[in-house]
Amino acid sequence: MPPTDKTTADGSNGIANKEQSPRPESQFRLIVVAALRAKQLLHGARPRIEADLGRRRNTSIAIEEVKRGLVPFTLTNEYREKNGDGREHE
Repeated sequence: MPPTDKTTADGSNGIANKEQSPRPESQFRLIVVAALRAKQLLHGARPRIEADLGRRRNTSIAIEEVKRGLVPFTLTNEYREKNGDGREHE
């Protein structure tokens, strides 16, 4: 099994930045961020959680990483300008 970044019991990965990564506030954003992370894993990025790569697919690893807040992401200014406060509107 390839080496993984160590994840502590509280879900953090020991990165020097103590500020928690944001978690997506919608299912749509969760899927978009996880899809981008799955693509990184497909191209050789190391998982940020301990995962048996023989049993887990990149997509499920990516979703778990995003849910735990281990995948940083930012909203673009263009998105914020379109939606005002950065929240999704109908």
